[in-house]
Amino acid sequence: MWPFTRRTITQPHFPPDRIGFAIGDIHGRADLLTRALAHIEATAPSAEPPPIVVFLGDYIDRGPASAQVLDLLIGWSFAAEKRFLLGNHEQSMLAFLDDPVSLRAWLNHGGRETLLSFGIQPPGHDTPTDTLPAVAASLKHALGQSRQAFLNALERYVEYGDYLFVHAGIDPQKPLDQQEDLDLLWIRERFLHANRKQGPVVVHGHTPADHPMLGPRRIGIDTGAYATGCLTIARFEATEVTFTPITIA
Repeated sequence: MWPFTRRTITQPHFPPDRIGFAIGDIHGRADLLTRALAHIEATAPSAEPPPIVVFLGDYIDRGPASAQVLDLLIGWSFAAEKRFLLGNHEQSMLAFLDDPVSLRAWLNHGGRETLLSFGIQPPGHDTPTDTLPAVAASLKHALGQSRQAFLNALERYVEYGDYLFVHAGIDPQKPLDQQEDLDLLWIRERFLHANRKQGPVVVHGHTPADHPMLGPRRIGIDTGAYATGCLTIARFEATEVTFTPITIA
């Protein structure tokens, strides 16, 4: 396990008089999310204005408790400015609900675990395609109105100070207002290996690593929670960034 890490970067600033938190990809780990929320409640300042908490997407799939994760996020009553971003896994599930036959690939990328968390028996790999609409209908019913409303309201990105929070990253060749969902939710190599000299510091998940990455133009905090048992929180205050690993052990 990587240790508690504290680094200070001299250029980017979080908004004055604000404290921010970002939480990496959760992927159905309700146990880790419960601890992460408790950590924020215990360490966030009580003064006004309230802290900002940004969730970077991929709440569902792969881990065992996607339904419970959604319920925790929706029901979290802590006084904070909460921003919930869209991840590629939420996008894939919503697309499956609209067109389960054409977009059945979601099932092979964590969708089966999500169905199980809602009490739905997932179809086998050789299940006839004409049965998939019934699976999608069952999932839509199990989601209910509040969860569907939450998923449909997820944001593509948010900006605070010199930081841009997004699920996967950005196309380094495009201005922000021209970024497509394929960039914001799925990009990897072109973003990760770009040598950007200007622009915001991008805080992202999507690409798991053994420990958080802190660079001059990007901060990656996906530490593969569903497989590693480590969910990462990044805390922002002025020019300081602090990483906290949330584990069960």
